Amino acid sequence: MPDKDLARVLRRFREERGLSQEAVARGADLTVSAYLRIEGARSSPSWQTVRAIASALGLSMSKLVKAVEAERR
Repeated sequence: MPDKDLARVLRRFREERGLSQEAVARGADLTVSAYLRIEGARSSPSWQTVRAIASALGLSMSKLVKAVEAERR
């Protein structure tokens, strides 16, 4: 089941950085459609993919996980 909290956090960080979905997808070595499914909470990424997206957004995994946990509260 896709994680809606992760999707919201990814979108927020992407928008805060002024990045397009295409730029994040490229930076994470994903197709744009794959990234759109993740950010749209229609697909559950592997941890490897989450790490690649975090890197493309300039985030540490710990910061990303903390943000997702805060979103859940």
